Amino acid sequence: MASTEKDRVISTSNTNETSFKSSAILPWDNFSNWLYCVCVVTFDLELGQALEFVYPSHVKLTEKERMNICYLSFPDSNSGCMGDTRFMFRIRRCMSRPLSTHTKAKYDSKGPFHLQSDSAHLYGYVYFRQVKDNTSRRGYFQKSVVLLTKLPYVMLFSHLVNIISPEYFEHGEPSLEAASHDIDQWPIPVPGETLHLPIIGNVLHVRMPSVQDKLTASSLKKPNEFSGSPLTILPSINEVDLFRYLQPVLPHIQLLWELILLGEPLVVMAPSPTECSNTVQALVSMIHPLRFMQDYRPYFTIHDSEFKEYTTKTQAPPRVVLGVTNPFFAKTLQHWPHVIRIGDTTGSDKSNSKVLKPKKTSSMKTLESKPGVYTQYKPYLQKDKSITKKLAKGIQTKRPSEVQDAILRRHLLELTQSFIIPLERYLASLMPLQRNVSPWKGPPRLKAFEIDAFLKTLEHSGPQLTSGLKGDWEGLYKKFFRSGNFEGWLHHRQREVNQKLSVIHMEAVCSANLVDWIKDKREVEVVDLILKLRERVDNVLHHDIHVKPELLSQLKRQIDNIIHSLPEDLQSVLKNH
Repeated sequence: MASTEKDRVISTSNTNETSFKSSAILPWDNFSNWLYCVCVVTFDLELGQALEFVYPSHVKLTEKERMNICYLSFPDSNSGCMGDTRFMFRIRRCMSRPLSTHTKAKYDSKGPFHLQSDSAHLYGYVYFRQVKDNTSRRGYFQKSVVLLTKLPYVMLFSHLVNIISPEYFEHGEPSLEAASHDIDQWPIPVPGETLHLPIIGNVLHVRMPSVQDKLTASSLKKPNEFSGSPLTILPSINEVDLFRYLQPVLPHIQLLWELILLGEPLVVMAPSPTECSNTVQALVSMIHPLRFMQDYRPYFTIHDSEFKEYTTKTQAPPRVVLGVTNPFFAKTLQHWPHVIRIGDTTGSDKSNSKVLKPKKTSSMKTLESKPGVYTQYKPYLQKDKSITKKLAKGIQTKRPSEVQDAILRRHLLELTQSFIIPLERYLASLMPLQRNVSPWKGPPRLKAFEIDAFLKTLEHSGPQLTSGLKGDWEGLYKKFFRSGNFEGWLHHRQREVNQKLSVIHMEAVCSANLVDWIKDKREVEVVDLILKLRERVDNVLHHDIHVKPELLSQLKRQIDNIIHSLPEDLQSVLKNH
């Protein structure tokens, strides 16, 4: 085993040498770039749901995390899920173990904001099997395989758990070890690159999204199904089938877009964890490319450690999207302002589409409510009936689901872009002029975002320039400014723009004659300049700021030239530090 792992270290180090030169890659380093761990949860007659084992064995989970994983890995008993059930959940991490690595910084700096790794949460992808078993005292075999990761790659990990789990149920623990060792040989997830990821006899062909990608509707290609083909091409690592999972609520798609945009409290009640988790994931994806910054739980149970926090009636409901299956929540969460009830969608595609009408939450009976959207929310924008008519016609003519998905995705993308463009235009106006960037001063910063000043721009350069929808756009923006989604967007864009300004300032510094400038300066000022320039170099390397290699080399030469102009004793001190 030792020689095998040594060989793996050498091969992966060579593979990634050009991109990452931070340190030698140790066993499980590459694995941890993709997964946190693999868990198997079983049912114990005395303990209930219990963690059977965790792989790799060195991974540590807190008691709270272990408890949440155990309870969230099984469907509620009332779901009656026989056979195989697949779904996902999301839990809070123990923040005593921050995930701050060079690889994370590399990925997050080049990947789309909405796909950046999440250091505060873990995503769990579950494959649950329940079959009759006469050898068991309970009469059933019940067990789940769970992939835990900090990455929101919904489609990739859903496919991955579909491959790994059946192998485990057939061959046992050695198959999970083999799968984990395969993942430990995967290359680092570099945005913009196309990767071939081998996994126990299969190969996943994926392209990692990049911040440079153009915003378009998803490809119409369908992924290969797992029918013995060793190569599976995933058209996207993260895009769920919006049409498939939002079809029961299509008449209210624009209302739901506003609720998600504003980060409103929302609960999805569905018959199974599969339906509720897929619906929640589709909902929070509606505002792409904006990142949904509020909390969301694709599957939530009464045993969750946050149960009391989320269900208390002594304060306003938290800004979270919950997916639940237990009828108990119909009573516990009846004070929530927005509720979606999904009926049984297994029988017919039209099972919910005709009966869904917005209703007041006060009219919602505790356990007998029909499928529908229950809310007293009044949308700010007038309803766009054309999209629902187009999709309804597609249902009647049996238009392929992937085409329907592309139509819906394009509509939501254009709606979100119409909302974002005025924000981006105003943000650009806060940029300092390039001619005012001086090498003799510090890097310029973006001016403060002033809400009132932005609202004044809407009359002449608002969403009406790109969207035909009428309504109270200003009111929608005002409400949006009070949401975590706005805070997350603004913080991210300010950071991006300030980094860009830092690069522009660096170019000015490299073009200046610093040696002449320091001639009449005191030594303490010169040393201070050197330290600040070195800090700029370290900052670029540590945060992987997009800088041309030649620009970084020029800055280093500037530092060397300044040092060489100093007395020899001071040169010696500066060269050694």
